[in-house]
Amino acid sequence: MTGSPRYLVHPSPIGEIIIVTDDDRILTLHPFDGPLGAELERLSLALHAVPEAEATDAAVLAAAQLDEYFEGARRSFDLPLDWSGVRGFTAEALAAVCDIPYGETAGYGEVAIMAGRPRAARAVGTACASTPFSIVVPVHRVVRADGSLGEYGGHPEIKRYLIDHEHENLAARGV
Repeated sequence: MTGSPRYLVHPSPIGEIIIVTDDDRILTLHPFDGPLGAELERLSLALHAVPEAEATDAAVLAAAQLDEYFEGARRSFDLPLDWSGVRGFTAEALAAVCDIPYGETAGYGEVAIMAGRPRAARAVGTACASTPFSIVVPVHRVVRADGSLGEYGGHPEIKRYLIDHEHENLAARGV
């Protein structure tokens, strides 16, 4: 991390999203539902530094792209994500998740195959659960083998909303 972490809390249709950045990269971006103080404590432990409230250029860019996504004008994200904390198969699995097209879903096993480890479906689930970049790395598009949604940080209703949002946006555009 090049500078001290800073954060921006951004409203969205799925609740507040915290965007944590350093000087020019996004360290983490995810919805949260508890008190901000508790979330900042959790992040401080993970980052080994206390994030300060400040909207960096990277956070403002992320907020704008999130708004475009929720307005139906954006299907993928182009953000300066800091992948340095993501290693091994988790990085491979999350890279594969990024290849799932907007409005489509893939099973954990399919993602494992895409990541080059056909027997690692459970590890894909772990990777999705631990992504530092919810929404922008579309782990919500990964579903169980039987087609059911599965969890999404304990909030399957958010996963359902994101999948439905993408389907509805494609339908509205006649795709």
